[in-house]
Amino acid sequence: MSDVRFQFGENWESFSSLLDDERLLRAEERLSQLVGRADLSGARMLDIGCGSGLHALAALRLDAHEVVALDIDPKSASTTRTVLGKFWKGTNFTVDHRSVFELEGRPYGQFDLVYSWGVLHHTGAMDRAIRIAADQVRPGGLLALALYGKTPYCGLWTRIKRWYVGASPRVRAAAEHLYVWLFGLYLLLRGRRLRTHIASYSRKRGMDFYHDVRDWIGGYPYESITPRRLAQLLTPLGFDLVSQNVRRRSGLFGSGNDEYLFKKSA
Repeated sequence: MSDVRFQFGENWESFSSLLDDERLLRAEERLSQLVGRADLSGARMLDIGCGSGLHALAALRLDAHEVVALDIDPKSASTTRTVLGKFWKGTNFTVDHRSVFELEGRPYGQFDLVYSWGVLHHTGAMDRAIRIAADQVRPGGLLALALYGKTPYCGLWTRIKRWYVGASPRVRAAAEHLYVWLFGLYLLLRGRRLRTHIASYSRKRGMDFYHDVRDWIGGYPYESITPRRLAQLLTPLGFDLVSQNVRRRSGLFGSGNDEYLFKKSA
């Protein structure tokens, strides 16, 4: 696991101030679509890398029996506690400051649903993190992952991200501004407008464009994976692919997350 890493918690703490009913509804919709269930009634869910707590909250609102939310960043863990305390009146959740690598030995038992969206590729040891996450799934349970797809530009972005993490706040802000400007130009050349893209962005899991830009540029450690490689990791562990949303992309402005849902043999 790398000692050099982006401080995701500061970004998620800032994002949490934007949460409202519309964003919560979008998050619920996307979570239910990903796991293929209209609700999570009766399910124990483990959220690895809970970030702002938005999707742990979405799971509770979808009637999960219990949610355990973990994050390696202490600010993410504290933000998740604040968000759940504000928007959820129940007590059927646990939030801990803990790494995925501390889950060896199953300290919380096993779960009906293990969920990790856009997290395990930032651990510095993605394959090991995937195996540990998979081990938390009970027989017959589901593993829902979003992982960066491999592109020709992954090596370049690895170097950019490492540089960004070590840069000053002023230089980071300039890099973010340049990225947004270039991305806007890219959209314009394709007959689209950046303003329209940003205005509709919250429909994507309830997220925010500018916070996601910072998350993308700064997201180090960074790895990516192909669907074939992921299947090679999970099939020997007794998992079958239920569904996947894998997009073709150049990778010039980002790898983007491919979504996967696996089921563990009973």
